Amino acid sequence: MGVLKLGSWWNFFPNGGRKRNNKKKKPHSSSSDSFDLSEDHFRFPFKQAATAACLTFAGDTIAQVRDKVVKSRGAITDNDKDLGAIIVSDHDWLRALRMASYGLFLYGPGSYAWYQFLDKCMPQPNLFNLSSKVILNQIVLGPCVIAVIFAWNNLWTGKITQLPSKYQKDALPTLLYGFRFWIPVSVLNFGVVPLSARVAFMSSCSIFWNYYLSTTMSKS
Repeated sequence: MGVLKLGSWWNFFPNGGRKRNNKKKKPHSSSSDSFDLSEDHFRFPFKQAATAACLTFAGDTIAQVRDKVVKSRGAITDNDKDLGAIIVSDHDWLRALRMASYGLFLYGPGSYAWYQFLDKCMPQPNLFNLSSKVILNQIVLGPCVIAVIFAWNNLWTGKITQLPSKYQKDALPTLLYGFRFWIPVSVLNFGVVPLSARVAFMSSCSIFWNYYLSTTMSKS
């Protein structure tokens, strides 16, 4: 009787006293995963943006200093004060800040999102993926960077109406000149440098060709 009573009491609960788990884990998990991915996607990369801003500012400053030294080479004497005065005089800080704002708001976040996208599409570090990333970096990111930086510069200098002629005159030569430098740099970037450091690496390399780019944008 005791056993029967215990059995009937146990059968009073559904599933033998075990609580039913009515939660649908799979849909909940997938929705939460997509939400997390979208959160990560829209999170502003402050570190990469600040790094790009500092390095583009440094690159433009070096370009201006070098340009002044070359132009004033005949006027420089053995006096170090003359050299320092030539370097500091009439420095275009607005131009340097304009380049820094481009790195902060456009190049830093944009290139970081681009590298994340490439790594998600081609996560395996094999020869095919490496070659594909380098090619895509040149035929997609390269033209976008040149188009955006020309537009950004002309916008802030009040020459937005001259942008079409600027593209026709300087965009293609700048792109072709950049291929010679950025293709080997991109091979190192995708083959050796980790994702979190790629914006800093590319921005650091851009210092070496920023003189050419700054001079091209400064042409009337």
